[in-house]
Amino acid sequence: MLQVGSVLDGKYKILQEIGHGGMSVVYLALNERANKTWAVKEVRKDGGNDASVVSQGLVAETEMLKRLNHPGLPSIIDVIDTDDSFIIVMDYIEGGNLERKLKHEGAQNAEDVIRWAKQLTDVLGYLHTRKPPIIYRDMKPSNVMLKPDGNVSLIDFGTAREYKSTSLQDTTYLGTRGYAAPEQFGGRGQTDARTDIFCLGATMYHLLTGYSPADTQFVIHKIGKFRPDLAGTGIEAIVAKCCQAEPADRYQSCAELKYALEHVHDQDVAVVKTRDRQWKTFLAGVFATIIGAVGMVTCNIMKNNAISGNYDNYITQARNSSFEQATQLYREAMDLDPGKYDAYEGMYELIANDYEITATEKQALEQCINSSKNGRNKANIQCLKDESEADYAQFEYNLGMSYYAGLPGGKQDAYNVLNSIKDNSTLTTTEQRIANTFCTLADYYVQLSSNTGENAGGDMGWVKQGIQYSDLWTKLYELVNDRNSVAANTGGQTYAIAMYREVANQITSNIARFRDSGVSIEQMQIALDEGIAYLNGIQVNANEESLYKSTLSAIDTANRALQSYNR
Repeated sequence: MLQVGSVLDGKYKILQEIGHGGMSVVYLALNERANKTWAVKEVRKDGGNDASVVSQGLVAETEMLKRLNHPGLPSIIDVIDTDDSFIIVMDYIEGGNLERKLKHEGAQNAEDVIRWAKQLTDVLGYLHTRKPPIIYRDMKPSNVMLKPDGNVSLIDFGTAREYKSTSLQDTTYLGTRGYAAPEQFGGRGQTDARTDIFCLGATMYHLLTGYSPADTQFVIHKIGKFRPDLAGTGIEAIVAKCCQAEPADRYQSCAELKYALEHVHDQDVAVVKTRDRQWKTFLAGVFATIIGAVGMVTCNIMKNNAISGNYDNYITQARNSSFEQATQLYREAMDLDPGKYDAYEGMYELIANDYEITATEKQALEQCINSSKNGRNKANIQCLKDESEADYAQFEYNLGMSYYAGLPGGKQDAYNVLNSIKDNSTLTTTEQRIANTFCTLADYYVQLSSNTGENAGGDMGWVKQGIQYSDLWTKLYELVNDRNSVAANTGGQTYAIAMYREVANQITSNIARFRDSGVSIEQMQIALDEGIAYLNGIQVNANEESLYKSTLSAIDTANRALQSYNR
């Protein structure tokens, strides 16, 4: 058993116990060289009759988490197999679980529960769309961590399983009685995504009422029984539908449940009654004018169909054309309807699908989005912004990130694009944070490349502007530590891989400057070691293969540079 104050594997100092179960103990540990905290989960091997079941669950937990990348899930950093126990080193999620919050405060505010539930549908939806799908099966307040920023994270994957399309039922019941769906008790088919929806509904029931399902004899009552203020509300209806005994009567996917949560007040009884009255009045008015409007509507439909037909044809043809032809087709689509997003998305995918952008590809894209042959006397990109601020911000966010990671010498372009949308309210808080960090990095690089005061002997030019290499390192390592958020908010793990390549290249080029700014050799070595561990734990697709190999090569070069510097 691990002891507080001991050092695990020569680098993880055990600080304190932060949780325990029947066979496991979770500790807070510190990597003193990197000055970073981790969670260390120790599972004893002498667990008695249930040891084999728990061991299987533990193996499943580690193998699953190694393959996952989501800001609402912890990442596994290290796995250590000792004589007495199995030890997992993973991200430490600061905060407390929702069970503790319930014990201290009782029933929670409905708007908070709705916000947490929407985040959890994102996490579960991510798990359900893996190949094969992953069914979590143990949603409950004690497995949901509330972080200081108000967001939640899901922990403990010991009961999760991969969905098997050929299996008629689960082989083992695992879950927590009360929160578990009926099918988890065996004999009623295998668990699937709808099982997690039941568990989430039971969790919302507990959070809203202050009573666990076990407290109410495993019966999910209407929320209004305990919370009169929520009687007849949309959240009461949502929880009731989630917790139906038959899977077919529940929400059928997390996307469907999230939509309901986003429109929760549309289901309030008072709102429904008002909407019904308004709808009847509206229909009466429509009936009175419909005859005279038929001719006008018909003309407009014909016109819009003609435009839509041409636009859709351009998009379809572009996806099956050469680069030159596709560029022309996407431009014609933008000129025809510059406020529609499809052509921008298609053009972006055309130049960024291999994660490398050439000067020719950049020029082609900019010719498309800056064209003003749309009859509006504005650039196409400005028309998109006017019609959909959200689509515009998302396009610029993706483009700026791609310029940063995939365009040689593209840091200035990345800065220009990201700086315009880094605080855009239509982006998520995480996307804004990532955009701001990348924007700061790009700005550093631009200043470095244009700084005539820079020389091999130091960083006096940056010092004069108030910027040091320590600042550069801080931002670089901030993104490395935030790789899950980067991966989840940039369309995949590609940019997380690119960040490790970036770190390695900067170490190779600037060891002495980093060292003079207070960055230790140990810190640089740890960053490289973590990069290797991350790369070894992921699977890459064909488009990422080149980036993956170049990152491994960059880390190898940086390692050799560090060794030479230490001699």
